[in-house]
Amino acid sequence: MSAIGTATKAAKQQQASAPISHLDSDVAKIFTHLQPVLVLTSYYLQFKFLVADPVTTLLTSAVPLSILQTAYVVICLPPTGSSNVASTPKPGQKRKAAKVDAGLGAQIVPAILSLILAVFLGTPVLAIILVLFGAPLTTHQPHTLLCAAHMSLLASIPLIYAHGVHSGRWREIVSLDSPIDEVFGAAVGTLLGAWFGAVPIPLDWYALRECLGKG
Repeated sequence: MSAIGTATKAAKQQQASAPISHLDSDVAKIFTHLQPVLVLTSYYLQFKFLVADPVTTLLTSAVPLSILQTAYVVICLPPTGSSNVASTPKPGQKRKAAKVDAGLGAQIVPAILSLILAVFLGTPVLAIILVLFGAPLTTHQPHTLLCAAHMSLLASIPLIYAHGVHSGRWREIVSLDSPIDEVFGAAVGTLLGAWFGAVPIPLDWYALRECLGKG
């Protein structure tokens, strides 16, 4: 009995740690490559408005980004709790795409819940992290909150949709022990992109101070 229990526990751990694969449909295969292009293009086209009026631009672009991210997880990713997570491939084999047998409602409801959790839970957590990394605490609160909201929409919605709120999976994610897949890689890319984007800011302030000092 103990051997059976150990084997069952190991199987559950293997399933929990299995990488997330996109759904096995033509639309999913197309949209999984189209989504990052749409995200990057939208930020590029809004860049000058973002510099001129960051609060208004981030606020107005949050709704389209929410719709895009929600559509992405519904079209491309398997929802948490489904038996559609791709199994870990053996050496020399390719990882097969996941399949979903449930109806569309079983995908839309988790997507909406993921959006709600990302906005109301992920945003405050990321805002605190931004403050701990140097964002001003007593000023520019709308800037920090909206930045955290965009980061949460980009990173948290796919993670919550694919992994749910299972504590074991989130321990793997926080400890960077999660398998490298499309969902985890996008979240890490979002966080690293935000950090690398903020690194040159002190240099800009130093250059501005030097110019003002010479003037």
